[in-house]
Amino acid sequence: MNLEQMEYIKEIIHTKSISIAAQNLHVSQSAISQSIALLEKELGIRLFKRSRFGTTPTEEAKNIIHKALKIAENIEKIKEDAQTITSSFKGELKIAAIPSLMNYLPKILSLFKKDFPQIKVTVIEMESKRILENIKQHTLDLGFTSIKKSFEKTLSEQLLFKKLEYTADFKVIVPKDSPLAFKQLLSLQDLYDYPIVLYTSQFWEDFIYSLSENNETINVLFHTSNSEVIKKTIAEGLAIGLLSSYLLDDDPYVETGRIIPISLADTHFVPDLSFGCIFTEKNPQHGLVKKFIEYIQLSGHLLP
Repeated sequence: MNLEQMEYIKEIIHTKSISIAAQNLHVSQSAISQSIALLEKELGIRLFKRSRFGTTPTEEAKNIIHKALKIAENIEKIKEDAQTITSSFKGELKIAAIPSLMNYLPKILSLFKKDFPQIKVTVIEMESKRILENIKQHTLDLGFTSIKKSFEKTLSEQLLFKKLEYTADFKVIVPKDSPLAFKQLLSLQDLYDYPIVLYTSQFWEDFIYSLSENNETINVLFHTSNSEVIKKTIAEGLAIGLLSSYLLDDDPYVETGRIIPISLADTHFVPDLSFGCIFTEKNPQHGLVKKFIEYIQLSGHLLP
């Protein structure tokens, strides 16, 4: 016995016809007939009879069908309640994410928009420092970002941080014709003789600063906030780069062999970071943000 069969029974009672019920429910007549036959076999009684009055309940099945109609009625009430809840959420949800966390969003947005098509969702790629500032100012509702674990403990009570299932993993990206392309593992020392293009962020600024403290220098060709520009520049043979491995999933530059990602042996420059989503209870859209967080949980990306 299943809910679909309850819907079939309700429509047959309403139309007194299996064929018309099938048309109204947009299924085949045979699908309804087979489903009802399976239910009759499961219950051990005949549910309907055909006569000049149409398809009507058998005498022995009237009590059972009455209960089935009650179930169908409750199903409708549940759907109506759910519709009331979803329609109560209105407006726009403004989300920002650092580049390496952008790949998390499509699956979450797909789940969310299916249930809340009326909500406008704006997604912006943004550097982590700016995300935090905009969350505090309520110009953003939710940010997917990274913060230092030491800083995480100093967040105010109004700022909430939910950790994601994410590990920082960086790859050196080189052109296909680069001498480095034939190596399986690279160190930071291997990069010093090549121009490099970096993403514009506090993280990479700290990286450059840490090198200078150790009397080491790196030849930065330019910074950009567009990861596609980084990959295209590398593909043209102008530079090498450093990118999160998450930005290279299903990437056409990688799949066509125009750029080669290589693992980095040195990871000491990667700070002790936590990756997650940050928001504030003071935001006027806090209820909608909490609902979106539920969908992050459904997607399997949120740590318990």
